[in-house]
Amino acid sequence: MAAVVLNSTILCPACGHRKDETMSVNACAWFYECEHCKSVIRRKRGDCRVYCSYGTNRCLPMQQSDSCRSG
Repeated sequence: MAAVVLNSTILCPACGHRKDETMSVNACAWFYECEHCKSVIRRKRGDCRVYCSYGTNRCLPMQQSDSCRSG
């Protein structure tokens, strides 16, 4: 099994701002507020978390098992 990556860069679809974030290991990130334009980003339909939709690395459950029970 590959190592889990906790860092991900989120790309705001509204303004293109990029922000390096550390994913929480005990909370789901279904929403994310862009610090630049203040848009609230929601996960895309079919994705379990914002990181899976707009991040450079998928959420922890997806990295660990390629599936997510909380979606």
